[in-house]
Amino acid sequence: MSKSSTPRRRRGSARPTLTQVAEAAGVSSITVSRALNTPERVNPETRRHILATVERLGYVPNLVAGSLASASTRFIAVIVPSLANAVFIEVIQGLQETFEDAGYQILLGNTDYDLDREAQLVRTFLGWSCSALVTAGLRHSSACRSLLQQWDHPIMEMMELGEALDLNVGLDHTAAGRCMTHHLLSRGYRQIVYVGARMAEDYRAGMRYAGHREVLEDAELAAPLLDLARLGSLELGALALDQVLATHPRADAIHFANDDLATGALLHAQRLGIGVPKDIAIAGFNGLPLGQQVTPRLTTIRSPRQRMGQLAAEQLLARLAGEPVTLRQDVGFTLLPGDSS
Repeated sequence: MSKSSTPRRRRGSARPTLTQVAEAAGVSSITVSRALNTPERVNPETRRHILATVERLGYVPNLVAGSLASASTRFIAVIVPSLANAVFIEVIQGLQETFEDAGYQILLGNTDYDLDREAQLVRTFLGWSCSALVTAGLRHSSACRSLLQQWDHPIMEMMELGEALDLNVGLDHTAAGRCMTHHLLSRGYRQIVYVGARMAEDYRAGMRYAGHREVLEDAELAAPLLDLARLGSLELGALALDQVLATHPRADAIHFANDDLATGALLHAQRLGIGVPKDIAIAGFNGLPLGQQVTPRLTTIRSPRQRMGQLAAEQLLARLAGEPVTLRQDVGFTLLPGDSS
């Protein structure tokens, strides 16, 4: 873990102003203002030109009026990909409790795994002069990354590990995928199917599949993948079990990308009279309470979600106070061998 006591450096200097946008676009300041606030009053072609200039310069309108216009508020923006997923709810809880203890409130945004929507939320939240920003993940659109690189406040990218813009707290998802697959192989399973959902957007599930595939390829085994079109749920887990049984009848184990899918498949197997793990083993990821209360108890990997949020908040608060921080922090994970494998 590397330490730092100085604020991160920026490629840009001061934040671009509306006047600078107007000069670069060759229009008046009032035209820029209208293009952003009352677009119906601006010629469509002119507005497209202005918006392209706004994006190129990384301009963010300051939405805080009066005496606060040049200062940061006591708000910290938090952007997550889903509010329907218990994983992110627990992370938010860890963030919120820690920030509130220090006198900060959060502004919460949900992207639904859409990077373009994330860019829109970042532009809005930066306009409110937030003291800091938290994002769930390291991947951003080019427009979003440009905005963040020019912003001169602390940024925390969490949930995974990698090259960050500023601060980073998370876990190694590829290693987690390897860990579970090693466990399944150690239990004697050889026909293992990986099941994820919308993995192009939920790319951390894809990272776990990469680790899963690596282990199977090293063992000279196939690594079949089922990538579902909708996000994980109990119902979808049941449908996934049906698909695996139909397309991979020799499968002896299913490695699910999350516990929701895995638990749904486990409950469906019971309805079908399929023995778990006698007929087919089932494993998940996240360590959600539901999977630990069903019978057989779900084999999974537990991620320290609330603690991750607490650590991320603590590092941001330290940065805001000018104290030394840990630039990258690995929170690790824990294999929970249950009765389903």
